[in-house]
Amino acid sequence: MAHSLINPIFASMIKWITKLFSSIQKEENTDNMKPEVHEHPKNNIKSVSKKYLIVGLGNIGAEYVNTRHNIGFKVLDFLAKKEGLSFETVKLGALAEYKFKGRSFFLLKPNTYMNLSGKAVKYWMDKENIPLENILVITDDLNLSFGTIRIKPKGSDGGHNGLKNINLVLNTQNYTRFRFGISDQFKKGQQIDYVLGEWDEEEKAKLPERLEVSSEIIKSFGTAGLENTMTTFNGK
Repeated sequence: MAHSLINPIFASMIKWITKLFSSIQKEENTDNMKPEVHEHPKNNIKSVSKKYLIVGLGNIGAEYVNTRHNIGFKVLDFLAKKEGLSFETVKLGALAEYKFKGRSFFLLKPNTYMNLSGKAVKYWMDKENIPLENILVITDDLNLSFGTIRIKPKGSDGGHNGLKNINLVLNTQNYTRFRFGISDQFKKGQQIDYVLGEWDEEEKAKLPERLEVSSEIIKSFGTAGLENTMTTFNGK
């Protein structure tokens, strides 16, 4: 009789223990099914800026408007006129904002004179929170034949006072520059007169087409990217 009582009690205990372990296992499985928690994307993915600072180098003053050294201003003036934009006098320069395909292009003509251009570039970079990789500096180049285009992601100043000051102020050479060839058709000792001189008649006739291409380069830089822009336009 004792034996018959033990079996039901033992069986009941086994059933209770089995149920308990089953419950614990179920809770563990439920915990394992909880979704993983990840950081918010903005904490680990770099946002892409859609702002671009396009800097045309030149000297202020009516006497410099049509000079070779002012091709940076000339390119920006051409684009602004084509798109119906107006330059506004702002701190350290003249500025026009051009919106194209969801991007904002800040067209800057520094009023600091060529050899202090870096001050204006740095100020507007910081003010508009524009990253270094979104800066394009347009300048003249004596080592390229007239109208030849060379876009580079970085490089030395090449003896250009505007680039020299930008390198100094930004403490880097790693920004994109768009060099526009003005050739070196001058006699020994006449370099200053040449770069500060006006275009000759043949150059004037060819300039509009070169300015059209230059305006397309600016748009391409912001929409197609640097590599594609170099592939499409370098040497043309």
